[in-house]
Amino acid sequence: MDKSEILALRRAVLEKDFARMNDRQKQAVFTVNGPLLILAGAGSGKTTVLINRIANILRYGDAYNSTYLHDDLDENDIAACKAYIENGTPLTTETQEHLSVSACAPWRIMAITFTNKAAGELKDRLCAMLGETANDIWASTFHSTCARILRRDGERIGYSSHFTVYDTDDQRRLMKNILKELDISEKNITPKSILNEISRAKDSLISPAEYALTVGDDFRLKIISRAYTTYQKRLEDADAMDFDDLINKIVELFKKCPDVLEYYQNRFRYLMVDEYQDTNHAQYTFVRMLAEKSGNLCVVGDDDQSIYKFRGATIENILSFENTFQNATVIRLEQNYRSTQNILDAANAVIEHNTERKGKTLWTQNGTGAMIHLHTAENETDEAERITKIILDGVAAGRKFSDYAVLYRMNSQSLTFERNFAKSGVPHRIIGGTRFYERREIREMIAYLSVINNPSDEMRLRRIINTPKRSIGDRSVEVAAQIGQQTGETLFEVVSHAKGYPALSRAANKMTLFAAQMQGLIELNNDEKVTLGELYDELVERIDYLNFLKTDDPESAEDRAANVQELASNLRRFEEENPEGTLSDFLEEVSLITDIDNYDNNADSVVLMTVHSAKGLEFPVVFLPGMEENIFPGMASVYVPSEVEEERRLAYVAITRAKEELYIFHAESRMIFGMTNRNRVSRFVEEIPETLVEHTRSRDYSARPVSMPNFGGAKPFGEAPKTKSVAEAGGFTPKPRVKPAPAGTYRVGDTVLHKAFGTGLIVSATPMANDTLLEVAFDKVGTKKLFANFARLTKV
Repeated sequence: MDKSEILALRRAVLEKDFARMNDRQKQAVFTVNGPLLILAGAGSGKTTVLINRIANILRYGDAYNSTYLHDDLDENDIAACKAYIENGTPLTTETQEHLSVSACAPWRIMAITFTNKAAGELKDRLCAMLGETANDIWASTFHSTCARILRRDGERIGYSSHFTVYDTDDQRRLMKNILKELDISEKNITPKSILNEISRAKDSLISPAEYALTVGDDFRLKIISRAYTTYQKRLEDADAMDFDDLINKIVELFKKCPDVLEYYQNRFRYLMVDEYQDTNHAQYTFVRMLAEKSGNLCVVGDDDQSIYKFRGATIENILSFENTFQNATVIRLEQNYRSTQNILDAANAVIEHNTERKGKTLWTQNGTGAMIHLHTAENETDEAERITKIILDGVAAGRKFSDYAVLYRMNSQSLTFERNFAKSGVPHRIIGGTRFYERREIREMIAYLSVINNPSDEMRLRRIINTPKRSIGDRSVEVAAQIGQQTGETLFEVVSHAKGYPALSRAANKMTLFAAQMQGLIELNNDEKVTLGELYDELVERIDYLNFLKTDDPESAEDRAANVQELASNLRRFEEENPEGTLSDFLEEVSLITDIDNYDNNADSVVLMTVHSAKGLEFPVVFLPGMEENIFPGMASVYVPSEVEEERRLAYVAITRAKEELYIFHAESRMIFGMTNRNRVSRFVEEIPETLVEHTRSRDYSARPVSMPNFGGAKPFGEAPKTKSVAEAGGFTPKPRVKPAPAGTYRVGDTVLHKAFGTGLIVSATPMANDTLLEVAFDKVGTKKLFANFARLTKV
């Protein structure tokens, strides 16, 4: 055979090896070198593509596209290839090696995902395909990847290998202490709003010093700047990082220590990033720096599913990929393996109204399927009762409860469903409720373990120093903390020799006893013969925690004690799965767990969750309640074009979670935050072609004509469709328009009262047409955007 025939034979072998893939998927698998953007539509098998692409790189490298032939490729190999193609006789490892061109070692491949669940699935499927070799691939989340590097090299920028990762509760506690220290009232600005602003700054790689240069004369931003500076100093003093720091500090490490960057650039020849549309600027910078030397960056994502702008995600990262990475290849995966064509046609029709997208059209071979069910309920109670009945009827006909999911825009919508399901005996679970590691007793035990691992962790030390009760008051702890700030010592060091400070004389004995107890546990942790399970058992016994639970809250003591024991099981399970794992490793794993990581698709119960939480999941039957203007899209977004597009992407995600049936609900009236509202049907519903929809309603209006929603007649956004509202269609008389507030009534810095949201501070006021768009930071519900003419605000 001449060279061209051998090359054709080799390509035929690879084609057969990956014959289960469709043409676009195979193109992605065989595109090995250079920048590659895989635009993977919902349900298009992106994980399958990633796994098979990695398998191809490990087995064959760039053999499909290369013209190079291995010197050892002989007649026996050619005969083996023909036998494989003709009758499927497996190739030997030696023949595969002779066919390969620049195949890659597994430890030189990094695959990054966004959730532990996705990373675990990727690793499991790689192991199933490749065997033990797959364990050498770096497959983990962004945060886990960065934490692993920082554990190794973090001392170069001032962190020990035992640094603590603060979760959202730790951050909030720390910020509350900082505001108290800076004499800033939480009534003027909440810890949550400050932390959100700090997170946005870190996502953009803006340091406290750089942030201070941007605030100008803005009073609110000056407060945030002071808090940011102090917050970051406290984290560093505690040898701690928050989630944003894990990415932020990696970039800082790479910039300050080019030798560290070069080490990882040389180590990883291929870098793959999943859910690229959800990356922020800091994550983009990390990925770009790591891939700069090899140029072999493959990102997988869907611009139509970019729904995390509120977390700092930047859709521009995926939209501008070809401009950022020269000579990039773009491959669209449009064949859907999940849903029926009717569901996909509805999703395609909705998302095509967006302008910020690269464009693709989903299709399937699954068949047309059922029509989209659109139901007009009387109110939110009727809505929940109708959904409950559909579920019970479906289960009676042979479905499982786990076939059903109720996806809502706002968490507050779940309560009505919880009540109806409980009353009707429908088993259900809420994803996004109180997680195991958020329970008080678990937080306290994790805090103990954190201080044992890292005695500099001041926030966790404050949590446990008087739990169980030791008669060490908050005032004594504050004095000790102030002494530490003056002397440069950590809080634990001050507490350890409290007898040396007259200001601590009243609590000195109790403090030193506590410190001695903790020191004994720290030494136990350093003993290599002591397992993590034994350390935990010793901790629970030494602090007499189970007896403390009985006196602290007798009614819940039994359940809380069971949770404490369950944590012991989790520790032992971790040891079994990670024989070399340390306490630091366990705490890191705990800190990075998310709600979706705990989702068990084997439990036979109806799932209740927000649409944001449902991304990446699929269900045979999906209910979308509350598909109304001011709910979905939300009130704060309907006047901002870019935010409407984000809401539309969220609607696209919601629709594409359904495999077989999709039920959309809206109500004639709905009580929200204590007020009854009559909202027009969502514009996203009106964007679905009428030919795909069957409409039902609870009330019988057959006696008189009724105007139905104008399906397929959506106007450019910002312009309302010329149809009657749901309120008008149902015979309601709309309330008269509120008289506009006088111009200039509201000023930045005004404290106002809203009937539903409570007290808030106006942080921005933007004139818009004959109205003013107000951004109000409410004490209880966070920041909301409201129009002055309709907000019914009262100055306080």
